[in-house]
Amino acid sequence: MNKRSLFVLLTLIVAASMILSACGTPATEAPAATEAPATEAPTEAPTAEPTAVPEPAIGSAEHPIKVLFVPSVDANIITTGGEVMAAALNEATGLNFEVVVPTSYAATVEEMCASPADTMAFIPGLGYAIASQLCGVDVAFKAIRFGYPVYWAEYIVARDSEYQTLADLEGKKWGYGDQGSTSGYMVPTVELAAAGITPGEQVQTGGHNQTVTAVYNGEVDFGTVFYSVPLNPDGKPIFTYDDYLAGKITDLAQYEIPAESVANCAPDAEGKKLLCDGYRILDARANIRTEAPDVVQKVRILAVSAAIPNDTMSFGPDFPADVRAQIEEALVAFSQTEAWGTSIGSADFYGWSGIAPAEDAEYDMVREMVAATGYKLPE
Repeated sequence: MNKRSLFVLLTLIVAASMILSACGTPATEAPAATEAPATEAPTEAPTAEPTAVPEPAIGSAEHPIKVLFVPSVDANIITTGGEVMAAALNEATGLNFEVVVPTSYAATVEEMCASPADTMAFIPGLGYAIASQLCGVDVAFKAIRFGYPVYWAEYIVARDSEYQTLADLEGKKWGYGDQGSTSGYMVPTVELAAAGITPGEQVQTGGHNQTVTAVYNGEVDFGTVFYSVPLNPDGKPIFTYDDYLAGKITDLAQYEIPAESVANCAPDAEGKKLLCDGYRILDARANIRTEAPDVVQKVRILAVSAAIPNDTMSFGPDFPADVRAQIEEALVAFSQTEAWGTSIGSADFYGWSGIAPAEDAEYDMVREMVAATGYKLPE
């Protein structure tokens, strides 16, 4: 092959290679468009946990201690005298108190159990015995009335009535203050049943004062209220507690003032005492002396019950021990002041002449009475 032919052949081979290369090279695809990354929703800044607000301290202005008084006498007298006590305790301890007069004995117990950490109450033996079993209410003090740690129930009738013994009350109309009252209802219920006596119609009057009034007005045949030993002209009980314990008080006349002094009974000049030739009446009759000055002339004692442990001052089951100690100390100090006589020491109030430490076991006899009768607090 000559040189010219070889040149032509090489030229054709190069040209063919270029054409094949151009035809065999795949077209380059344009890069696919990428999506914009999703934007996450902004997160809220974490909120701080709410700080728990502490409960106001018991005894503070925001959380006063409730002082409960059973409504055995006029509620206005209780409220007024209770405020005197509350002010004295506040001054001594710096604690705050709220005077409360529930509508009944049962309501008083219910309130103590419902508010176990901030209640203190002045409640009779029956109420205490039940409250201690229901929720652990704890006694601190018992009442002392002119040297007596006990009191009694008395059965009262019109002085001109024909009734002379408990047996005469069979089928008769009975007035009592409240079913939760130890002297006004519970003890008489047990004693009448034990004697085989069944009263007739029963009238709940609302309190000791109202029961005396009902007998005075002839609205009931007999009533049951509290009895306290009268004082002689020297200001001492007409019989001592030691004499009672020794069994020396066996006759009804020993519980009453001399018969010849009855006609001379009247309130003193200030209306604060019911006096009979210097003898002072301290039972429930004295509580209506201003509206019925002749109450002793119109209403007499038919019978007196067995002795009953005196009323209590008790605390709710969860009451703070340190706060309780302050109140107990202040209450003892208050009982030794003149102001005590215008408060719970007033004859128109509960007539506590003093207080003394009490033990739970002293109220076992009341618990036995409750068990024997199957008594329960009214709903």
